[in-house]
Amino acid sequence: MEGPGEAPGPQPPHPEDHRIRDGDFVVLKREDVFKAVQVQRRKKVTFEKQWFYLDNIIGHSYGTTFEVTNGGSLQPKKKKEEPTSETKEAGTDNRNIIDDGKSQKLTQDDIKALKDKGIKGEEIVQQLIENSTTFRDKTEFAQDKYIKKKKKKYEAIITVVKPSTRILSIMYYAREPGKINHMRYDTLAQMLTLGNIRAGNKMIVMETCAGLVLGAMMERMGGFGSIIQLYPGGGPVRAATACFGFPKSFLSGLYEFPLNKVDSLLNGTFSAEMLSSEPKDSASVEESNGTLEEKQTTEQEKEDSVAEAQESHHPQEQETMEIVSQDPEYKEPKERGSKKDYIQEKQRRQEEQRKRHLEAAALLSERNADGLIVASRFHPTPLLLTLLDFVAPSRPFVVYCQYKEPLLECYTKLRERGGVINLRLSETWLRNYQVLPDRSHPKLLMSGGGGYLLSGFTVAMDNLKADPSLKSNASTLELHKTEEPAAKKRKCPESDS
Repeated sequence: MEGPGEAPGPQPPHPEDHRIRDGDFVVLKREDVFKAVQVQRRKKVTFEKQWFYLDNIIGHSYGTTFEVTNGGSLQPKKKKEEPTSETKEAGTDNRNIIDDGKSQKLTQDDIKALKDKGIKGEEIVQQLIENSTTFRDKTEFAQDKYIKKKKKKYEAIITVVKPSTRILSIMYYAREPGKINHMRYDTLAQMLTLGNIRAGNKMIVMETCAGLVLGAMMERMGGFGSIIQLYPGGGPVRAATACFGFPKSFLSGLYEFPLNKVDSLLNGTFSAEMLSSEPKDSASVEESNGTLEEKQTTEQEKEDSVAEAQESHHPQEQETMEIVSQDPEYKEPKERGSKKDYIQEKQRRQEEQRKRHLEAAALLSERNADGLIVASRFHPTPLLLTLLDFVAPSRPFVVYCQYKEPLLECYTKLRERGGVINLRLSETWLRNYQVLPDRSHPKLLMSGGGGYLLSGFTVAMDNLKADPSLKSNASTLELHKTEEPAAKKRKCPESDS
């Protein structure tokens, strides 16, 4: 039951949530390749050298498979038909097959002509099979491999799936591992388990993985509880978090707090005035050479040009992740109206952000967080030693790093500091398997490494460390306990010789 002052929790899933709607975030899947996009009408999407529109997927269920037709439209694919008789005829071995490039009668011009006529990819594959002189001599396994290879090349089949932690982590690790600090998906699963992420928790997270770790925590908590995200720089990066498509109710328990204000919060010198001056400090470093008032008027005009310039310098990132701006109230310059209204709107948003920062500071000041997750590109030792003060005793913490050496140093510092138990430095080993009838085996290629994890539990600091007199007495007792009595000398009996 909810108390009188508590906000209502997230609503149960609506029956229509399993259907794709306009504005939803979806993941396009083709074989083992994924891409996250937002559904928008008449928006041209390029995926695996194929362009199409997402208009026709609206109203269909997640998991539906579509086929790209002429004009870039997507049509639901019919059920798979039974294989033809040609695919059932197979040889005994492949020793007499010579790959001289002359076994296929169809040329590239013939295949291009078939495409121009609008023939589907399935029919093109069938014609390639019929015009191959060595297909019937291949073994059954080799025929299946040949068909799979040709289908991947000529059949434009795309499946629309709902975003999840597993899918997005696989997508990022396969295409842009640098954005998530080369964190493999099994390592992320270990982090969520070791950190005891569950509904109702009060978690602290410091991550520079494009918001993937934050999104995974929000998905597992289900909108119940609170998460305080500590961020470096001017603001948190949540590109991967936006791909999850969380409802607004999930965002009510999400707070952010600047990392450069954590020390003042621990020292007790933090105040609301420090947050009010933050936008001015982060506006420009060159403000010391001129007056602040002159640059504030031109700052709004420069922001959009800088953003466009950054996108133009990273065409690969823009092609991989077609994500709209994280700010839901963002508008194009032509639609903003007058500059005065835009400045007022930005001031209002800054005031809301300032209030959220104060709420996050109040939550951190209680120092009773249920867990801590650190996965950043910075050195983990100073981060962990500082942020552990906000965690309650008997709570887990997990630190991720791509390399082992920083975590070894962090392990040593934690042992010297005390207040933690069950320290464990681990690395997960992952190998994919091909599971098919009569040919299940480990895949030839596997990941070289997915990063390292340092985990443990916080405990209340020992009182002996607070009182030096007790500590000296304890050390004296330890000396008495460890000191062994001197061995008694025994005379050896003289033997008569």
